[in-house]
Amino acid sequence: MTKKIYEHKDGQDWFIGSMSGHNTLAYLGDENRIDDPLFELNSFLSRLTLIDPFSEDEWNKPRGYCVTVVRWSSEFKLISFVLKMINESLDRRLEARQHNGAILIIEDDRLLAAQLPQNGLPLSDFFDKSQSDFGDKLLIATHNEGKVKEFRKMFASLGIEVESLNDYPDLPEVEETGMTFEENARLKAETISKLTGRMVLADDSGLKVDALGGLPGVWSARFSAPDPTDEKNNAKLLHELAMVFEQKDRSAQFHSTLVVAAPDKESLIVDADWPGYIAFELKGEDGFGYDPLFLVGETGRTAAQLSPEEKNAISHRGLAMKKLMEEFPTWQNKH
Repeated sequence: MTKKIYEHKDGQDWFIGSMSGHNTLAYLGDENRIDDPLFELNSFLSRLTLIDPFSEDEWNKPRGYCVTVVRWSSEFKLISFVLKMINESLDRRLEARQHNGAILIIEDDRLLAAQLPQNGLPLSDFFDKSQSDFGDKLLIATHNEGKVKEFRKMFASLGIEVESLNDYPDLPEVEETGMTFEENARLKAETISKLTGRMVLADDSGLKVDALGGLPGVWSARFSAPDPTDEKNNAKLLHELAMVFEQKDRSAQFHSTLVVAAPDKESLIVDADWPGYIAFELKGEDGFGYDPLFLVGETGRTAAQLSPEEKNAISHRGLAMKKLMEEFPTWQNKH
């Protein structure tokens, strides 16, 4: 039987693995190094596979992980990669969560292990419930349940619970007075972070239509003001493009800028574009906003015809999220 090969690769981390009869974390071309963090991390993770070397069928089952590390910057991402392999091969439900500088391993609401920084953590830091923590809960600065639903799916695999402004009705509405996506995302994230003392993620996204000079852009949500709705926004967009008859001339991009803000910390900013075209009629039942009119690349399908999983993998918000996950560990460790 052919072994399944697992891989995680992004701008800062690259892991390749398979399940075998033993647990190994090793650098590419240097399997004998034992005086490094991978040796200690392997000792921490090994207990999770519960290997019994004297079991009769031990070597007939893929109960151990074997991971080659080409490059790595994030201990959390490496642990999550190994847990994914264990879960799929051994029918486990392990998940990693970041908590005030520690990484917790949880299964079915039971804490199994905790990986601490090399110098440990003060007890007051570990148990401080008021401290902002990206790994346990993240406040999304929006009332838009469509966006919240997408973010919730994206963060679920990391064991991160997502809250929104709908959970905090007493917080004021932050007026989007910026002229760019970044300005608006900063306003929301940094204002809510200052008011709550928490780490906050804000997204400002919109549709840029080339034939309209980039409109509706930052005004996407209120394109049909006053009293804008998704239906009215879509109707106005079709009206504005009524005289553009060729599909190639109806090119557009969904844009997303994400900002993570925390008290006394420089904000993290990432953005991404998702190219496509504006259809001549609405198609699809999923998604929200302009999704029923946005043709994805050359596929002929609109964003509203994609499953949530398909959309999150290739959308402007999904692409921005991938960048965020790559850059967040480095940003998190900055003072």
